[in-house]
Amino acid sequence: MSNGTKTAARPPVKLDRSFWKLFTASAIATCADGISKVSLPLLAVSLTGDPVLISGLTAFAFLPWLVFGLPGGALADRLDRKRAMSAVNLMRAALLGVLVLLVVLGTGSILVLYAAAFALGLCQVVYDSAARAILPQIVERRGLDRANSWLTVEETAGQSFIGPPVGAALFGWFRALPFIGSAIGFVLAALLVLAVPGRFKTERTEPTSLRAEIREGLQWLWRHPFMRELTILSGLIAAFLSMATSLNVLYAVGTLHLSPSMYGVLFIATGVGGLAGAAVVGPLSARLGRPLTIIAASLIAPVMCVLLGVFTELWVAGVCFFGLARGVTMWNVLTMSLRQALIPAPLLGRVLGAHRVALWGGIPLGALAGGALAELTSVPTAFMASGLAQVAIVILICRMAIRHRRLIAESYES
Repeated sequence: MSNGTKTAARPPVKLDRSFWKLFTASAIATCADGISKVSLPLLAVSLTGDPVLISGLTAFAFLPWLVFGLPGGALADRLDRKRAMSAVNLMRAALLGVLVLLVVLGTGSILVLYAAAFALGLCQVVYDSAARAILPQIVERRGLDRANSWLTVEETAGQSFIGPPVGAALFGWFRALPFIGSAIGFVLAALLVLAVPGRFKTERTEPTSLRAEIREGLQWLWRHPFMRELTILSGLIAAFLSMATSLNVLYAVGTLHLSPSMYGVLFIATGVGGLAGAAVVGPLSARLGRPLTIIAASLIAPVMCVLLGVFTELWVAGVCFFGLARGVTMWNVLTMSLRQALIPAPLLGRVLGAHRVALWGGIPLGALAGGALAELTSVPTAFMASGLAQVAIVILICRMAIRHRRLIAESYES
C-alpha cells in the first residue's frame, strides 16, 4: 500500500512534446497576463488613491467566477479544450486593444478599468477551466505533480519575474505600452496552443443540456466528502488571503513608499518564492507524505501575512512576500494535482469550475473587506487581520488532511 512516497521501482514520468508545446503557449499567455495585471492597478492608482476603489478592481477581476464559473466549466467539457484556449486568448487581445484606444484618447476612468477587469476575468474563467482540464489528457496521473510544478514555474516566472517588471517599466514610459505588449502576447499564445497535437473534446453518448451537465458536476462534488470539504476550506482561505493581496499595490506604494517601477521589482521576491515552492513540492511530498506537506503549505501564507502587518521594513517585506508566494504555490500544486487525480475526466471541467466558483468567488468579498478595513484602520492592519483569519481555517485543514490521509496518499496511483 502506498504511503504517498515514491518507490524505486517506479521511475519518474517523462513529459512528452505535447506537454512542452502546451507549456510554451501557456508561458507566453502568462507573461501577457502578468503585464496586464500589474498595469491595471498602476493605472487605477493614477486615477484614485481610495483603498476601496483600488480593492474593487480585484473584486471585479474575480467576480466572473461567481456569475460564469459553472457555465464556463461546463463549456470546457463540451468544447475542444485546445481550441477554446486559443479563442479566449484572441478575445483577451481584442479587449486589451480597446483599452489601449481608450487610454490613448484619454477617456479612461476607474469604471472603464472595472469593466476591463470584469471582461478579462470572463475570459480567464473559460481559459483556466480548459487549461486545467486538458492536462490529464496529456499527462498520466503519476506525472501530474511534476507537470503542475512546471506549469507553476512558468506561471510564477510570467506573473513575477517577467510580466510585472516589464509592465511596470512600460507603464513608466507610456501608459498604453504594457497593454499593447500584453495583447501581442495573447495573440502569439493563441496561435501556439493550436500546435498541440490531437483533439481534446470529451466524447458524449447522448446530448444533454448545459443545465443538466452543470447539475451533474455539482452533484458529484457535493457527494464526494473530501472534495467537498477541500473546496469549502480552499474558498475560505482564498477569501481571507485576498483581504491582503488585493492591497499589494497600496502596501508597496503607500506603506513601503516604493515607486511604480520598484513595485514591479518587488514581484521578483514573490517570483523567487513561487519557484522555490514549486521546486520543493516533490521532495517534501516524498519525505513527509502528501498529507503532511499539504498541512505545512497551508500554514506558511497566514504567518507571512501576520508578519507583513507587524513589520513594515522593506527587507522584511521582501522575505515575507517570498514566503507567502512559496506557501501559496505549494498549496496550489498539491491541491490541483489532487483534484485532477480524483475527478473523473468527463466531469473535470465542470467540477473544477464549481471548485473555482467557491475558490475565486470569495475573493471579491475578501478584497472589498480588506479595502474597507484598510480605509478604517491601515493597510498593515488589513494584512494582520487576513493572516489571523487564515490561521483559523488552517486548523480545519489539518483535521481534514489527517482524516483523509489514506485517500490523499493513494490518489495518484493509476
